[in-house]
Amino acid sequence: MKIQDQIKEYIANQPEPKRTDIKVLHKRILQILPKCRLWFLDGKDAKGKIVLPTWCDSHTHLVYAGNREQEFVDRINGLSYEEIANRGGGILNSAKKLNETSEEEIYNQSKLRLEEIMQQGTGAVEIKSGYGLTVEGELKMLRVIKRLKENYPIEIKATFLGAHAFPMEYKENHSAYIDLIINEMLPKIASENLADYIDAFLETGYFSVEETIKIMEAGKKYGLEPKIHVNQFTAIDGIKACVENGALSVDHLEIVTDEDIEVLKNSKTMPVALPSCSYFISIPYTPARKMMNAGLPLALATDYNPGTTPSGNMNFVVATACIKMKMTPEEAINAATINGAYAMGISETHGSITKGKKANLIITKPINSYYQLPYAFGTNLIDKVMIEGKFI
Repeated sequence: MKIQDQIKEYIANQPEPKRTDIKVLHKRILQILPKCRLWFLDGKDAKGKIVLPTWCDSHTHLVYAGNREQEFVDRINGLSYEEIANRGGGILNSAKKLNETSEEEIYNQSKLRLEEIMQQGTGAVEIKSGYGLTVEGELKMLRVIKRLKENYPIEIKATFLGAHAFPMEYKENHSAYIDLIINEMLPKIASENLADYIDAFLETGYFSVEETIKIMEAGKKYGLEPKIHVNQFTAIDGIKACVENGALSVDHLEIVTDEDIEVLKNSKTMPVALPSCSYFISIPYTPARKMMNAGLPLALATDYNPGTTPSGNMNFVVATACIKMKMTPEEAINAATINGAYAMGISETHGSITKGKKANLIITKPINSYYQLPYAFGTNLIDKVMIEGKFI
């Protein structure tokens, strides 16, 4: 049977509304690629390939300088994340390196990371500042993110994370650093239109609930919606504060209480899990099954950063969510696509293969089913990636 006859027969045998949806998809594919020879029967073409929407990574720190390889070895030798931070490592280590590195060099390092994740199937990414912790350092990071936006086809959202940690000189004077964020950093960021969202590390030993609320309120005055780090190590009612202040997402959630789950129910706030961070620094995984069984949605992201997750590979994130968090492949793929798109405010244009959305596609190598993506977690199963209707 000719391929076009296969298409017609397959479509005709589908119930509504699936039949109409497939017709629209087929027409859309031919609009994008008039000479396209692929047809996906139950997601497959004649060669056993599968098409998926590209990943939407809603939480990264991929703009940074250098690396923190020594801290990796320190953890192997028994030091905890908190102990490393208390010695001037962690975020403060990255801040020191960033402030010593030129904007051009940071851009050159960061673009290589961006190009790599695009090849791995990511078609939209959120990138945070937060390794400057000075007015000029934060502006430098956000300007690099803006250059990446201008020079690459991938959708990029920028998040201002000046409240990532307290610099050493403000360890005993939190209010002065928060004043610096609110009164100096934010006005300059807004004047250059450098950020879409605002973030803070709401955690014991970092920013308190009250301090984070101040930062969220200040950001909203400049049109920056909150996306907040919370519940990575402790639960201190931070999720409630985020929901009450209209946060688009709450990210990390390695520790989640029953009260947190109740607060998130029927809210507009998307919970975001970062399983490769849990994997890399050996902390608990987000309790995905408990949350989803309670009726909550969940997004997945990489947390790509030099200290706790030096990888932007969303394929590994999907696999780890299945293996360690007991998400089904369907749940994990949805969490890494349409839910991730929601968590960065782009679900109207990204995250699914739908009429009117961006032509961002992953085409796999020949595989038995999409179950093979998390099952064969160490194998690159991506053949081609399309972003904005063009193969990269």
